Parts: sequence; structure tokens; C-alpha cells
Amino acid sequence: MPISPNQGSTSGGTSVTITGVNLAGATAVHFGSRTATITANTPTMISVIAPAGCGVVDVNVTTAGGTSNSLSFFYISPPIAVSLDPGSGPTAGTNTVTINGYGLSTATTVSFGSNSATPTIVSDSRLSVVVPAGSSSGSVDVTVTTTGGTTAPLTYAYVDAPTLVSLTPTSGTTSGGTSVTVNGSGLASTTAVTFGGIAASFAVLNSATLVAVTPPGTAGSVDVILTTSGGSATLSGGFTYVSGPGI
Repeated sequence: MPISPNQGSTSGGTSVTITGVNLAGATAVHFGSRTATITANTPTMISVIAPAGCGVVDVNVTTAGGTSNSLSFFYISPPIAVSLDPGSGPTAGTNTVTINGYGLSTATTVSFGSNSATPTIVSDSRLSVVVPAGSSSGSVDVTVTTTGGTTAPLTYAYVDAPTLVSLTPTSGTTSGGTSVTVNGSGLASTTAVTFGGIAASFAVLNSATLVAVTPPGTAGSVDVILTTSGGSATLSGGFTYVSGPGI
């Protein structure tokens, strides 16, 4: 007498199908000491709604002919999500985040607002998931659904990709140390600025402006690349290193 699924939430409400023989006219389906709600019944199948419970319980069917053998049903506690890292990423998605918590081993879905993704289960306390694309920038609720239920929401921020509009000045000495104002959009979450592949120190003024100090470089034009939690932007040949005079 197979039972499917053989596990569900401790709060009950799981739809369970039991198959076997001589099941017509079932008068009761017991999950341990509790009685399930029968929703459909044929000679070879019974559909029920599992009652609330905990642990592992015996499930059996009672008809006018007697009581069946028992099968095991496993009650799963509701999951708890504690944190996710990182807490933001590009609106286009495709980055991977880690979710930490408890009771995550039966996770089937992670929802980011109205969009969802299938997680990779690392352990009962950790999941990794590739973030789906967001419909727009901004914060969304993130929930994990398992056999035991759905977690309380965590918050994840979708961030639009940055743009680079201009640099002032656009040239400086090869010895570095030039203070450059960078103008664009989506700069508030900047994590790195490079000149010709070399990291520069910087300070974010607002979402449209930051100031970077050029590192030493080789004479000629170099790409300026800015990276944020929303992605990266490049000004090709945006800054020119100029050799100082010598005598």
C-alpha cells in the first residue's frame, strides 16, 4: 500500500494519496492517533489531507472489512531562514547567493519576489541558489519553501547595472595620484575602480558621483572599469597616462 508523498508539514494540510486494494468505502485514515480528511476514494486509491502532527507516525486505512497494514509518514518541521549572502545583486540576476538557516534539506523552491529558482542543497543549514532576473531594481522578499512549509521572508536588493558618463580630468601623470571625478549612474554600491586593470582608491559621493585617485600607470590610454553590486561599466580608453618631463 504505497503512500505519496510520505512526508509533510507538522502543521498538516499536505495532500496525500494512498494506493492499494479493497479501499472502497473507507471510513477513516489515521495518521498516528489523528484522523485525516478524506477527499477522494476508489477501490484502489484514497486521497486525504494530512492532519497536524510531529515525528514519524503510522498511517492506516479502515474500511468495513477491517484495518490495513501501516505505512510510515514523516512530519517535517517548518524551515527557518536566518541570512543570505550577498544581500544584493544585479537586476539581470544570474549571480549565486547562499542562504543559511535550519530545516532546509527538503527545500524545493526559493522565491525572490514573484520570481522563483530551484536551490542546490548544501546541507540542512545551507542552500545556494542562482538568483532569477528581477522585474526592476529594488528590494524583494526572499522565502524558502520546503516539505515542512515556507520560511519567514528575508530581504534581497536588486541593483541596476552602473553607467559611466565622464571623467574629470581625463589625463594625469604616470606616477599616479591624480584625483579624478567619475560621473555616471548607479554608483552608490561601487566595490572597485580600476585604471588599466590596476585598482584605485575611491570615495563614493552619491549614486551619480565618486572620486578616484589614479594608481601609477604606463604612458598611454587605459580602460576605466567600475564595479558595483549591480554589475560593471567600462570607459574604453577613458583615461590617459602622460609621462612627466625629464632633463
